[in-house]
Amino acid sequence: MGSLLNVGARALQANQAALQTAGNNIANVNVAGYSRQKVVLATVPGQHTAVGYIGQGVSVQSIQRNFSEFLTRQSTLATSTQAADATRADKLRQLEGIFAGGKQGLGASISDMLNAFSDVANAPTDMTARTVVLTRIDETASRMRAASQQLDDMQTGVAQELAQKVTTINSLAQSIAAVNDEITRTQGNGQPPNDLLDRRDQLIKELNQYIQTTSVKADDGSVGLYIAGSQELVLGSAASTVAILKDDYGDSRSSKLAVMRAGVPLKLDEDMLGGGEVSGLLRFQNSDLNEGRNLLGRLTLATTTAMNDQHKLGLDLDGNVGGNLFSPTVFGPNNVMEPKPPAVLNTGGAVMTLSVADTTKFAASDYEIQFNGATTGTITRRSDGQVTAFDTSLSPTNSISIDGLDIAQAGGAAPGDRFLIKPFSTSASNVTSVFSTPRALAVASPVAATMGAANTGSLQQVSMSARTNPPAPASLGVVITFTGSNTYTRSDQGATVFTYTPGQAIEATVPATPPLADWSLTLQGTPKAGDTVTVNANLYPTLSSGNATAMMNLRDAAMFDGAAMTDGYAGLISQIGIRTQSADYAAQVSASIATNVERDRAGVSGVNLDEEAASLLQYQQAYQASAKMIQIAQNIFDTLIQNLSR
Repeated sequence: MGSLLNVGARALQANQAALQTAGNNIANVNVAGYSRQKVVLATVPGQHTAVGYIGQGVSVQSIQRNFSEFLTRQSTLATSTQAADATRADKLRQLEGIFAGGKQGLGASISDMLNAFSDVANAPTDMTARTVVLTRIDETASRMRAASQQLDDMQTGVAQELAQKVTTINSLAQSIAAVNDEITRTQGNGQPPNDLLDRRDQLIKELNQYIQTTSVKADDGSVGLYIAGSQELVLGSAASTVAILKDDYGDSRSSKLAVMRAGVPLKLDEDMLGGGEVSGLLRFQNSDLNEGRNLLGRLTLATTTAMNDQHKLGLDLDGNVGGNLFSPTVFGPNNVMEPKPPAVLNTGGAVMTLSVADTTKFAASDYEIQFNGATTGTITRRSDGQVTAFDTSLSPTNSISIDGLDIAQAGGAAPGDRFLIKPFSTSASNVTSVFSTPRALAVASPVAATMGAANTGSLQQVSMSARTNPPAPASLGVVITFTGSNTYTRSDQGATVFTYTPGQAIEATVPATPPLADWSLTLQGTPKAGDTVTVNANLYPTLSSGNATAMMNLRDAAMFDGAAMTDGYAGLISQIGIRTQSADYAAQVSASIATNVERDRAGVSGVNLDEEAASLLQYQQAYQASAKMIQIAQNIFDTLIQNLSR
């Protein structure tokens, strides 16, 4: 009788545990990270009798959670990758919004500014036309500064986000370490602490939303977390802290993630971080945002420098040489950087200075110089990683010439010394218009070409422009005499015969190789023998608009990777757009992968309400049957007692 009662009692307890577990699953169906639990039942060993073993019922061995370590790890990794891609794509869309197209964009402003010179070219003394030019110049400078300010605001926002996310990472790491400690202390009871394990897995998943980790299980039940490949973040019950620091050059616009070891930062390689929002933000800040700033800076520096240089080749209404239209870029400490603590510092005495050589060769990039000797080393273009060897001692000016820039060296460098060159970092932020007087707009050419009065051919002047202002006196008064339809001589070159090609410039410099100086004359038509053209100083600047035409012609000058100046902004938008499109595609792919992997994980660990409802009915019936078994055992016992008492 006792055995039947024991079997019923055990069955009642087992089914009660099963009912409670199913109810707990239903209660936690919407709890993030909860893994469905199930009761593991086992048969109690039977009692040996003469007729065989009689069963002793059932017992609860354990409460286990449905869990796949592989799927959980894959889901965490996919979520981390998705977070990085989505964060970068979102920021790139914001960056793309800064460089708007249409009439309100910077490109339209540059085109309007250059087109405004056409009215001055047609009416050099028209003050209204001159005022319009100055207004367009001021508007262009204003839009350049506005775009730069928006980039600065975005930089500030990214820095704040990084600081917030690093704080969250440190908090989550401490929480995981605390849960590790709890799990370790519960290991002695022989049963898995399901809720603690779920909590730890969820914390790790949340942590990977910010920074990708690699987890390694320990024998004591704890999990070690590593970032950037091998740097421990959590080890047992101890957690390290991370921080955002400036790069080796102390550049406030470039950051690195560092792990703190006894108060000493260990900077991590950005390429080793993998996924997570912090990785996405760092990649955006250090690469995408930096390229956007360089593209804007290149556009600004090339446009303003070219216009300033051309304007200086003209004369104003009072016959004075033209000055700057825009504030010239002054390269300072923010453009040439040396390593700063705690980086390895330079030990040599080299000082690098930066200057512009050719605005048409600019590449939107920063440059890193690495010395392996006093004057030798390599310079790396960061935008594409191209490495170029140099030896400044072989240059007459002790300089490195690259992409239209001259980087001059003074003093000797020590092997291992490094410099970071940022030619475009401040161009747009500091640009202003420095012109305010319409009379001082230098649209007249300092040189003029006069056709011979006795010319009989169809020779016509296309353009007459200065190469230097004022031209050397020896270059003036030159008479070009045609000896045929395609040959001519020059009064400053003796009897030398030159070939004439319509539309091809005749340069004052002979031979016509850089650097060109003094003046440039372009003719068209077919001359007759004896026809002449004389080049002299311009005696009537109020009637000339040669430099206005030259300014207007800058629209088509090959400036940005071979594209015209007016196409420079379109090229900028295109490059940012390509990055944004690529990032959007990557975000869509990683989101799809993360969704699929999470669905697979949830298929194993998630709670299905239909299944749990069916289980409730099953366990309810089993519970009721167990209770009935106890009732029957009680009735049999009562009957037996009654019979014995008679």
